[in-house]
Amino acid sequence: MAAGGGLPGLLPAQTQLEYALLDALTPQEKDNLVYQYLRKVDSWEQDLRVPDFGGDLEWLNTDGPISLYKDLCGKVVVLDFFTYCCINCIHLLPDLHALEHKYCDKDGLLVVGVHSAKFPNEKVLNNIKSAVLRYNITHPVVNDADATLWHELEVSCWPTLVILGPRGNMLFSLVGEGHKDKLFLFTSIALKFYKEKGQITDNKIGIKLYRDSLPSSPLLFPGKVTVDNSGNRLVIADTGHHRILVVRKNGQILHTIGGPNSGRKDGRFSEAAFNSPQGVAIKNNIIFVADTENHLIRKIDLELEMVNTVAGIGIQGTDKEGGAKGEEQPISSPWDVIFGSSVSGTHEDDVLWIAMAGTHQVWALMLECGKLPKGSDLKKGTCLRFAGSGNEENRNNAYPHKAAFAQPSGLSLASEEPWNCIFVADSESSTVRTISLKDGAVKHLVGGERDPLNLFAFGDVDEAGINAKLQHPLGVTWDKKRKLLYVADSYNHKVKFVDPKMKNCATLAGTGEASNVVGSSLTQSTFNEPGGLCVEENGRLLYIADTNNHQIKVLDLETKIVSMLPILNTEMFDVVDHPFVQNNKTANIPKLPKSAPNIQLPSLTVTPGQTLQFLLRLSLPANMKLTEEAPSSWFLTAEGNEWLLQGQNPSGEIEDISLQPLIALQLPSRFLSSEVVLSIKACLYYCSKDSSACTMKGISFSQPLQVANTNQGNTAQVELTYAF
Repeated sequence: MAAGGGLPGLLPAQTQLEYALLDALTPQEKDNLVYQYLRKVDSWEQDLRVPDFGGDLEWLNTDGPISLYKDLCGKVVVLDFFTYCCINCIHLLPDLHALEHKYCDKDGLLVVGVHSAKFPNEKVLNNIKSAVLRYNITHPVVNDADATLWHELEVSCWPTLVILGPRGNMLFSLVGEGHKDKLFLFTSIALKFYKEKGQITDNKIGIKLYRDSLPSSPLLFPGKVTVDNSGNRLVIADTGHHRILVVRKNGQILHTIGGPNSGRKDGRFSEAAFNSPQGVAIKNNIIFVADTENHLIRKIDLELEMVNTVAGIGIQGTDKEGGAKGEEQPISSPWDVIFGSSVSGTHEDDVLWIAMAGTHQVWALMLECGKLPKGSDLKKGTCLRFAGSGNEENRNNAYPHKAAFAQPSGLSLASEEPWNCIFVADSESSTVRTISLKDGAVKHLVGGERDPLNLFAFGDVDEAGINAKLQHPLGVTWDKKRKLLYVADSYNHKVKFVDPKMKNCATLAGTGEASNVVGSSLTQSTFNEPGGLCVEENGRLLYIADTNNHQIKVLDLETKIVSMLPILNTEMFDVVDHPFVQNNKTANIPKLPKSAPNIQLPSLTVTPGQTLQFLLRLSLPANMKLTEEAPSSWFLTAEGNEWLLQGQNPSGEIEDISLQPLIALQLPSRFLSSEVVLSIKACLYYCSKDSSACTMKGISFSQPLQVANTNQGNTAQVELTYAF
């Protein structure tokens, strides 16, 4: 009989098994040892039973709440105690995906994610929903916000797997990542053992995937964004779509590289594949990508339209020193990349700094021969650790290898004096740290606390130094013009700024509420777990990857206005030679029926060069649907002022009434008239849902524009609402 309850009651017997497995030489010996262990555990007078899930808990990916002793009776159940920010928990997910690919509920196995939050923000169901979608979790997940089951079983570490028998009886536990072989061994023998006893049932569990209820979106969980030196091109890590987008500053797509499915492949843009890419860095026509879940650094050549791997082997590495040539060096979950310069190199930007979240370190990839601070000469292509011991701690030290980070997730460089440092968003310690580019010394800037082992010193406090509090910051960017550092304070849903001289930290934008409000003021605008940000060279615009809102936000640092960057489908453009070249297929503009109403809109004051965004909000009569065979469309006209639309995209299709387009128009830099009228028209073909009657209807909106010399902000939005 087992002594005690919870996981400690399982420990003595499983420890004996673990030692015996170390001495086993063949797979058959290991199978027999696990089988004998199960006979022993199953014969205990009293099962080590797990308490049932609370009836009031919230569930994802199911038809409703699940009971361990009603719904899962007769199943081998793997409980995955996880929290969605934890890099080790993320590393475990491919093992669980592989297990679920081999066995399903009909075979008698089910994985249940038990979300046990570390940060307060992670207790919120909507945020867990986003993580379930982001990491493609397809098994049931329960939000154990108060960690009730965690405490009942005396779990102490993320991640922890607990394997249960068909009576809800605890059989095994696996703590941490890297136990794939044991996970498969324990579950396969457990299924065999209990099938022989006739205790496994093949009933199916009601799975209803959260992802199936979501509409499509131009972006899906964009993790990072960067801007080139000219300020004209943005590079977006469209993480959830497993692709990289290169867009103009008005949102027009120039290049789509990879996606929409995950994969690992070099080659031309049309065949290249990524897996949840995060950090991006661009110089001229070369982009480097932190291909996070492939554990690779990729290089994109925009001129050759080719992708190749420059670091990593495609398998998660455990090496915490490095030193091999990039494509031979295993690495672990790179999360961000930035350019920098070596100490003695003759080339500018000859180092790629890497936030290596998986090993809690900052690494360097030598793009040319050179030397790192206090280091020896290194050959081109060498990939190695620069700072961080590899322990998950908040430890500052004059010696970079003795310092320690906790999931560094964002980097930014201030190469000028007196800073001459790398800023690090150290997410799990909720701090921003600096690494000196003179001697590698790691120092504290804001957040956290002095105890290097306390990774729970988080909050939302605008203060200085150690008194300031952040919650899981994922991004940083340096504003040379203002000598300020901007921080994506992700779990506080804010953008903050830090004066590194005084160590003051204060909120720039966001209310602390996870929502999606594009307000006229910074304090009214809201975000949802912003993951990355960048500021253009001239210091005017701050771009924010508003990850859980699936958007890029644009913050004008001079006018203090926040807007949304529209992502304009490349199919509408010929982007080879010039921006905004009209595609031939958009030239045929339909005529509206004479009965189409014309709605006069209030006059709008605009500035040359400004972007206008028109949001269509059209609704059909009850029991009507768009006719698939007849393409509905929108189009723009400017009678007598056709110069307004010169080189613009004047039309597009409306394919789904529930997913209506955002129409973007970049105004010319020179106006030929101070007052013009723009017409936005829509032509809809719709029929009754039984297809017994079809009709064509139209609507026209007249938008007067008045040109002013005073700045009206980077973007203006107009909502166009009409019910047919």
